Amino acid sequence: MTSCKKETTIIKTPDDKTISTFYFIRHAEKDRTDITNKNPKLNEKGLLRAEKWSQVFKNVAFDAIYSTNYHRTKLTAAPTAKQNNLEVIIYNSNAIDINKFLKENAGKNVLVVGHSNSTPSFVNKILKNKTYKQIDDNNNANLYTVTVFNDTIISNLLFIK
Repeated sequence: MTSCKKETTIIKTPDDKTISTFYFIRHAEKDRTDITNKNPKLNEKGLLRAEKWSQVFKNVAFDAIYSTNYHRTKLTAAPTAKQNNLEVIIYNSNAIDINKFLKENAGKNVLVVGHSNSTPSFVNKILKNKTYKQIDDNNNANLYTVTVFNDTIISNLLFIK
């Protein structure tokens, strides 16, 4: 999908090195009333959290926002995408090509919305290390940030209640 946002300026340091920053979150609280529903939407608390994420990110100018193709992830991404005038890019967490993803998003600020298992897995693929474990099913508050600066990769995990 294409972006409605103005042309992106790649972030470079004075010595011409590219900095990319990736923000990873799990979808907000989903509707659990029908346990057979494999693609639930967000419940009321989840809709509020999705809005809260957009406030957490209000000072980040995103260049791209990715989501898996599920109601709960797309609904979580929607307020931040709207705030940044971006369309959400759908990705398949099982088929992500990390090198291609990093190359396509070099010098950009990127939000990725995933799941309790795919979010830490995606971060670990960038880190080339099993640093983060699967997120507890009741935890919708983790924020992973990954900064890529040429060959240096720095990650942080915050809990945003």
